[in-house]
Amino acid sequence: MALAIFDLDNTLIAGDSDHSWGEFLVSQGRVDPDYYRGMNDRFLADYEAGHLDITAYLQFSLEPLSQIPMTELRALHQKFMTEIISLMMLDKARDLIEQHRRAGDQLLVITSTNRFIVEPICKALGISDVIATEVEVVDGRYTGKISGVPSYREGKVERLNSWLSTNQQHIGGSYFYSDSINDLPLLLEVDHPVAVDPDPQLREQATSRGWKIISLRD
Repeated sequence: MALAIFDLDNTLIAGDSDHSWGEFLVSQGRVDPDYYRGMNDRFLADYEAGHLDITAYLQFSLEPLSQIPMTELRALHQKFMTEIISLMMLDKARDLIEQHRRAGDQLLVITSTNRFIVEPICKALGISDVIATEVEVVDGRYTGKISGVPSYREGKVERLNSWLSTNQQHIGGSYFYSDSINDLPLLLEVDHPVAVDPDPQLREQATSRGWKIISLRD
């Protein structure tokens, strides 16, 4: 049995759930449209360029969660799943997941996006083990602050090592599927790094290092 690790956004789904959630909040009138859309797009561009300030981004993106009661957030997320995420699902991603499941591999999603957004998506994909950026909850409401280490860049390696220790797992023989240059630190840690519909920087790295490159969209 090997550990099969998957990035989520633009890997298992055809889009960025974090950015799309921001766009969804704009469409639902829950945030200031001009300000929020502009900042959301700017942070996405920084992420794609590989120089996102994760602290500034999380302060921005988690703030709306603190302004909306949990019951309303759950209802909004259900609508988000139906109207937005369902259109991002990829048949080839499901096939890849099932290939590893049939092989008896341990399935794990590790994503920098916060758990509120990604956990229902991972559940829809049939993956229950998820490492995500955690959001602090006090008295049944999100505070807008992170809890622990964000699972971003080297933080993914740190969070994975903690998960491995807690779950008495090992990284030997492991796979990691990702689209992003931001995941290079973790791709360097696994035995089987796979670039999935990679961004230009990751494609260059994968090509030079002889890593497998696949598409789940073709």
